[in-house]
Amino acid sequence: MDEIKIIKKPISRFELKTIAKESFGDLVKAAVDIKKEIVAIGGEFHIDEEMLLIEQEKSNQDDIWGINLYPEKQGPDFIEFDSMINLKPGLGNRTRGIEDRAIREKITGIINKSIQQ
Repeated sequence: MDEIKIIKKPISRFELKTIAKESFGDLVKAAVDIKKEIVAIGGEFHIDEEMLLIEQEKSNQDDIWGINLYPEKQGPDFIEFDSMINLKPGLGNRTRGIEDRAIREKITGIINKSIQQ
């Protein structure tokens, strides 16, 4: 598995597919900082991407949410809002999913800017 990449400039869908093939085959794990609007991708665990964002980008843990990207899929099937790092009871999120619709929409917007279709 390659190293984790922090996306600050858009990457292509082809590049995302390549990252998927190098790791899980059909998916890429990602952590999204919704405040700084940056994405870490390519880790084995969402927590690894979260830690890189905290250490390297000085992100706040409360602003980071975990998702899975499926490069071969389109529309709502492209992003899966599921990660252990999303368990944030102090912020009202009590599941692995992302319960707040506004946060899901913010993440979708960031991903759409970060991954060129």
